[in-house]
Amino acid sequence: MATIHRRTDTLPVGIVLASVGGFLDAYTFVRYGVFANLQSGNMVLFCVQATDRHWHAAVLSVIPIGAFIAGVLAVDILGVPHVGRLVRRPLRLVLTIQIVLLTAIASLPDGTPEPVTTVTVSLVAALQFATFTTLRNAPYATLMASGNLRTSIGAAHEWVVSKKPEDARRAGRYAVVVGAFAVGAVIGAICTRFVGTPAVAVAAGLLAAVLAMLISETRQLERGEANV
Repeated sequence: MATIHRRTDTLPVGIVLASVGGFLDAYTFVRYGVFANLQSGNMVLFCVQATDRHWHAAVLSVIPIGAFIAGVLAVDILGVPHVGRLVRRPLRLVLTIQIVLLTAIASLPDGTPEPVTTVTVSLVAALQFATFTTLRNAPYATLMASGNLRTSIGAAHEWVVSKKPEDARRAGRYAVVVGAFAVGAVIGAICTRFVGTPAVAVAAGLLAAVLAMLISETRQLERGEANV
C-alpha cells in the first residue's frame, strides 16, 4: 500500500491518535449503537440484524463499512507518486480534512439523520487508520486495542526471557497506547452522554494538536538539514 506518512510516529503522537480512536468509537456507539473504527463490529451487527430480518438496522450497520473503504482508498491514492507530486503536503491535507469533517459534525443539529454522522466519522477513522501505521520502528494501529495489546504482551514476555531493556521499553510504549485508547473511550462516552452531538469537537481538537506536533517535527528536521 502506498503511504503519505514517511516518518514513524513518536510516542506523544501515538498517544493522542489512540485517544482519538477510542473517543470516536465511544461517540458513535453511545449515540447510534455502531462502531466508527475497525469494521468487524459493524460486520457482526449487520449479520445479526440480517438474520433477524431487521433490514433497516442491517443497512445502517453496513453503511459505515463503505465509508471506511472509501477513506482507505483515498489515502492510498494520495500515496501514488504522480498524485503526490500534485499534493505537496498530503499528510497535512488528510489531517485538515479530518478536523474539518469532525468540526462540521459537531455543528449539526440533534435531528440530523444517523448515516450522516456515522458515515462521516467512519471516513475520518479510515483516513487515520490508513495514514498512521508505525510507532518508532514497529507497526501499530490507533483505532483498536487488540493488536497493540498483543504486541505489548509479547514484548513483555521477551523482556522476561532476555532481560533486554529495549523489549521492556517496547512493551511500555504499546501499553501506554492501549491505555490512551481506553482513556479516549471513557472521555468520549462521558462527553457524548452529557454534551451530545457537539462532543465530537473534542476529537477534532486532539487531531489539531497532532497536526501542530507534526508541523513542529517537520520544521525541526528541516532546520537540522539546513545546518548540515
